[in-house]
Amino acid sequence: MCGICGYVRFDKGVNGEDHQIIQRMNDKLLHRGPDAQDTVLFDNVAFGFTRLSIIGLNNGMQPLSNEDDSLVLICNGEIFNYIELKEELVQRGHVFKTDTDIEVILHLYEDHGTKFLNKLNGQFAFALYDKRKKKLFCARDQMGIIPFFYTKVKNTFIFGSEIKSVIQHPLVKREVDKIGLDQIFTFAGLVGQRTMFRDISSLENGHFLMINDNGDIKKEQYWDLIYPKGTIHLNGKGEEYYRGRLEELFEKSIQLRLRTDVPYGLYLSGGLDSSMIAMKVNQLNPGISNEAFSIDFVDSMHSESHYQKMVAKESNSHLNQNMFLFQDITERLRDSIYHSECPIKETYNTASMALSGSVRKKNIKVVLSGEGADEFFAGYVGYRFDKMREMKLVQNECDDAEKALRRKLWGDETFYYERNFLEFEQEKRALYSKAVNASFDEVNCLNYPLIDKKKIEGLDVLNKRAYIDYKIRLVDHLVSDHGDRMAMANSVEVRYPFLDKDLIEFSAQVPSELKLNEFTEKYILRKMGEKILPKAVMEREKFHFIAPGSPYLVQRNNEYINDLLSFDTIKRQGYFNPEEIEKLKNTYSQPGYKINAPYENDLLITVITFGMLLDVFFEN
Repeated sequence: MCGICGYVRFDKGVNGEDHQIIQRMNDKLLHRGPDAQDTVLFDNVAFGFTRLSIIGLNNGMQPLSNEDDSLVLICNGEIFNYIELKEELVQRGHVFKTDTDIEVILHLYEDHGTKFLNKLNGQFAFALYDKRKKKLFCARDQMGIIPFFYTKVKNTFIFGSEIKSVIQHPLVKREVDKIGLDQIFTFAGLVGQRTMFRDISSLENGHFLMINDNGDIKKEQYWDLIYPKGTIHLNGKGEEYYRGRLEELFEKSIQLRLRTDVPYGLYLSGGLDSSMIAMKVNQLNPGISNEAFSIDFVDSMHSESHYQKMVAKESNSHLNQNMFLFQDITERLRDSIYHSECPIKETYNTASMALSGSVRKKNIKVVLSGEGADEFFAGYVGYRFDKMREMKLVQNECDDAEKALRRKLWGDETFYYERNFLEFEQEKRALYSKAVNASFDEVNCLNYPLIDKKKIEGLDVLNKRAYIDYKIRLVDHLVSDHGDRMAMANSVEVRYPFLDKDLIEFSAQVPSELKLNEFTEKYILRKMGEKILPKAVMEREKFHFIAPGSPYLVQRNNEYINDLLSFDTIKRQGYFNPEEIEKLKNTYSQPGYKINAPYENDLLITVITFGMLLDVFFEN
């Protein structure tokens, strides 16, 4: 994992001043790659690279070029199946000059042009400049684990692993994207190409860009998760077939993600998914003690310590338990916003950042995480509620206007996702300032496409929700601002066995009854875990930790939080209604007041963290 940045000028070549520009951009990415850094200028191109050395320690520095120096590559991430790809390429006559995994990209491009991307099993974002064709080729991995941000200003295309690098270019102006702000309020986080910075885009997962020498930008989707139409039945293939095939792919995924020239560790929450990874790693490498890392909370209601210790013992792991104090949230929150580059709806990012910090203190750069299983194997309560609605156990009533909105968003007036959005619109409108409300139709994120509705047309309800969760919750929130950013803040690379390309493609073929069996979520994963997991972990209910929200922050009477929420600050910034913020603040500050999450919205936490975003990026 590393940091990449750069730009291409279409009107003239790079010159002396470009040395300072690309260096400033690169300096903002040193936390992603503290082991080495370099910049290079050639023709009309400037590239910057910061390295976190994981594979090819002695000769893996970038930028990399091919044999005749006609291609120049910078890449952030890992190609896990590089050994197999390299063997094929060597047999076809390609000559490698490094031991690093990403060099295969250069030689695959030589053979296949842009058509090789689905040969890669990994997590990556790269920029490859073709000197002969004078084209820049940029791509992001299938699941969007590695970020890639870009903009075009005048005659310059500018990109970076993080936005804080992109905005160092003097042509880039810093303006808030209000549609992005509305997405944060409405969904789990940002969605699709949207960022909090107007005219700066996030390259969507499974997409690539081709930038021609005249500045034209072509974007193309090369991969997506495709579910079969209708209900998937066993059709002669029994449960054992799916369990066995899934276990085979899971094992292969972990084996690939253990390819590293540096020590690795494991995130261990005590839940089903991370426990399965820990136990499987131990099964694959018996006799080797692994470093495991967990967060524990002083409040016993939130503690999973008992299960963490149990799995650590059973998996021959040395458990590094980190006691996280709720008062640490206030001190860490601003830093988490700096790294996530967006407001957040809950404070758990601060605990995630503390967890990756404990990994780095152990001098470990790679850690395996259980993220991703919930979205593809019906792990959330929404999947059970869908089944209850089908069985008429819960109501699914709404008015005609809400039905019309559901058809617009999902192509299905009966599909309920998170909330009734028209009711929630009134809450948002009350929160927004008069100026924002005056242009609400332009700001309202529901007036812009969120997903390709054709991809979920005709799917059974479980797979429909899975696709939407993958696009709206997982890619741009859980593995982006929550995953990549909170880990790379401490120079740690997270790898996700459940997000292996082959595994999730197979998950789309698994019958829904093996994902949600009666009302047992992740049924097939539980069957897979029966042979290796402690019985207590198998039988425990899914644990949902709710991090302390804005009532906790407001009640602590912190000077910085108070200033962010002050009447004068809110009025001066012009995004929110200061009278409404005062009402919320007065309510939330009452001793003992708590929000009943997830049934009530903590609107004030987004206001607080948006204020931090303004403070960090827009008001200095």
